[in-house]
Amino acid sequence: MSAGHASAAPHSTTLQDNVTQTLSDWLRPLLPELSLGLVMGIAVGYAVKQMGRWVLLSLGLLFIGLQLLASLHVVTINWLQVEHLSQPWLKDNGQQVLHTLSAVLTRDLPFGGSFIVGLLIGLRLRG
Repeated sequence: MSAGHASAAPHSTTLQDNVTQTLSDWLRPLLPELSLGLVMGIAVGYAVKQMGRWVLLSLGLLFIGLQLLASLHVVTINWLQVEHLSQPWLKDNGQQVLHTLSAVLTRDLPFGGSFIVGLLIGLRLRG
């Protein structure tokens, strides 16, 4: 009984085969755009990560330089004003900056979803 069932299986189309074929047919035209979006997202994510490191390094060196000049009484820094000026950038834990960056990077892209996935992968890459 099981032998007859096993011999019939290769000749019959199962629901899983139908679903797989339907998904394959549906995704095939989208693969170039999805692939391009993923690759571009990874590249931009990696670049943003590297630029972020340089920005943080620059800010750290700027802070050290300003503090050195302040300790030598060359300049006086109003840190309350600096904090006030930085508030719009830091509001909502940077969510506004991330939203704006995301909107700019995915504008008019048909592959925005795969780009965002690639961007997150690029941000996680070591390097």
